[in-house]
Amino acid sequence: MSQAAPAVTHPPAEIVRQTPVSQAPNGICYAVSGEITIPDSDLDRMVAAVPRSAAAALERKAYYFVPLTVSQGEDTVIADRYDVSLSDNAVCHRNLDLGDSQCVFISTRLMDDKFSVAFEFYINVGHAVVERAGVSRAFADLVWKQVESGVRGETSLDAWDSRKLATATGPATEKYKNEYFAATFADAISIYLLSLFLDVDYYDLRERDYPLLAPTPLAERLRKAAELFPPNPGFEFAIYYKRRT
Repeated sequence: MSQAAPAVTHPPAEIVRQTPVSQAPNGICYAVSGEITIPDSDLDRMVAAVPRSAAAALERKAYYFVPLTVSQGEDTVIADRYDVSLSDNAVCHRNLDLGDSQCVFISTRLMDDKFSVAFEFYINVGHAVVERAGVSRAFADLVWKQVESGVRGETSLDAWDSRKLATATGPATEKYKNEYFAATFADAISIYLLSLFLDVDYYDLRERDYPLLAPTPLAERLRKAAELFPPNPGFEFAIYYKRRT
């Protein structure tokens, strides 16, 4: 009985040379390479959901949606399709500087559903926005007020850990406070973008490693993100409360 041939892998630079890049109306550059299962229409809308004001921070970046981004020691290769023999060494994404641009390779087949792929993309966008534009003072004031009032939970493990350090007494408290602001702002941007693309059930965001931020303070953070980065035409931001049955 014949066995399927193993997936073919390519250096990232080869993928960049051979893959045509599209530009969304908001200016984001992106491309698809290999066998991915997300429809083109979903991928196009996923990228287009990023508000222009946030996309401005992504200059000289290009996002490549590929089946698997595989770590091989110090090297990274891109598989042309899913291969179980490569999946153990695959990473969710890898940022690589090629020439004077940064290329971000996102593994779509590790997650294989549009919620997870979109969240991975938006997390990368959120961190890129914070790295380029910094943290909004109004947002930082909001989250610190929440901390001082004793709100429960956080939006990521990084935010949870840095919050604990930022609220402890010590010489590096201010450093950890800034790290906390950066983590929470990137998280809020990511969740906000996800909500523009999909109807997000709050409980889909739950994690095992830390308690999730309570719904009301999370809503406050998302509203602030929406003020700072208004939705593009054709996208809508709204928060709905309903009792779970």
